[in-house]
This record gives sequence, structure tokens and C-alpha cells, in this order.
Amino acid sequence: MSNVELRIENIVASVDLFASLDLEKVIEICPHSKYNPEEFPGIICRFDEPKVALLVFSSGKLVVTGAKSVDDIQAAVSKLVEMLSKIGTKFGRAPEIDIQNMVFSGDLKMEFNLDAVALVLPNCEYEPEQFPGVIYRVKDPKAVILLFSSGKIVCSGAKSEHDAWEAVKKLLHELDKYGLIEEEA
Repeated sequence: MSNVELRIENIVASVDLFASLDLEKVIEICPHSKYNPEEFPGIICRFDEPKVALLVFSSGKLVVTGAKSVDDIQAAVSKLVEMLSKIGTKFGRAPEIDIQNMVFSGDLKMEFNLDAVALVLPNCEYEPEQFPGVIYRVKDPKAVILLFSSGKIVCSGAKSEHDAWEAVKKLLHELDKYGLIEEEA
């Protein structure tokens, strides 16, 4: 486990600003943004720093995506709140941020015979004609891990880095339990 690597690829969060927003005013202060209410009811706003995209709705609700850290999400929300304050937006209270999904990539640093893995690993799917990896579902913490023959993994659905590590530990435990991990010489 000590040589396993996990890297955050994307974090998606929902945010409540506790404010009503006039999107016609908001679009004027959001650089790199798009608003076409006939196509989509919110503003698509992109920040370069931190590099994220925000979906901004008149209800004061947001979706932040593309973040590489929770700090990036907090920084993006703070930046937007500061911009909105300058156009007179009043907030009922501090924004509430709720992490919805974190996506990690990783490397288990070993190769796997996915046919063998799929035969014995519970809670998994493997259809090599449709997708080149085993789809392993972890119930607690709730996450999905894609395992490739190279040992590379993608973990999604986790709500924290801790949850992602716990899911990977469970996968490794199952792989070890069924004799699918080669001991290093």
C-alpha cells in the first residue's frame, strides 16, 4: 500500500451562496463566461486562477467543477463572492460548500490478469469488448474503482481523499484475499 499513488483529477462541489442573483448583472462581472437562458438556465463561468468552471444559478446555487483541491473550490467561491459583493449582492450567511464527487487516478504498481480478477472479485463487472477495465464497486465508503491490467486505477464517487484511500484499501484487500497480488521477490 505504501507504494500506491493517488492523484486528484477533479472535484465537483455544490455550493449555496444564500443569495438571489440577477444573472444579467452577474454575467457582466464574470470574465470568460457564457449565458444563454434559452439553452441553459445558468451562467457558465470559468476562472483561470484557480482553474475551475462554475455553473451559477439565479437561486444562488453553484456547481464548481475542475478543481484539483478543496482549497481551489474555497478560493473560487471566495473570489465569486467578492465579485458579487461589488455589485451589491447581499448574502444571508457564509456560503455552504458540499463536495459531491472526487475523481482520483492512481497506480497500484503491479499488473493484473483482469479475466482472473473478474472471476473471483465480488461487486465487479468486466466486459472487455465494451471497456478495457474491471469496474469494482465499493459500498462503504461509496466509490467506484476502474482497474486496468497495467495496475492503473481511476477512483470516482468518493467524497474525500480519505474515502478514496479506504476504497483502494478494500480493493487491495480483496485482491490479496483471492491471491491476485503477486508478492515481490
